[in-house]
Amino acid sequence: MDYTKLSSNPVEVLLKLVGAKWKLLIVKELLRKEMRFGELKKRLGCTAKVLINCLREMEKDGLVVREEEGIELIKIEYYLTDIGYTLRPVIDAMQSWGKDYKRLRKLMDKTKTLM
Repeated sequence: MDYTKLSSNPVEVLLKLVGAKWKLLIVKELLRKEMRFGELKKRLGCTAKVLINCLREMEKDGLVVREEEGIELIKIEYYLTDIGYTLRPVIDAMQSWGKDYKRLRKLMDKTKTLM
């Protein structure tokens, strides 16, 4: 994606780059450690095609690096770039919000049953 053509709206930029469900989950996993394709696929539970497409797009956008090691047995690992790591507070805020939402909904349900 040509970053010079991105919206002037910062939220729209974020959604354009990582708004897809799988991309956010990829970032979440890669914040923990670098991973090989198979490990990422297993942790996420998505199809290989979806994962390949997301990783390619994220690599083009400068969020992920694909690193090949070895000559005969090629080992490919993925990790976040410095820009990718700047998404940590976004992921942390989303996790916190998700926990709060579940807690608040549970409280709302308890309140309804008491009335």
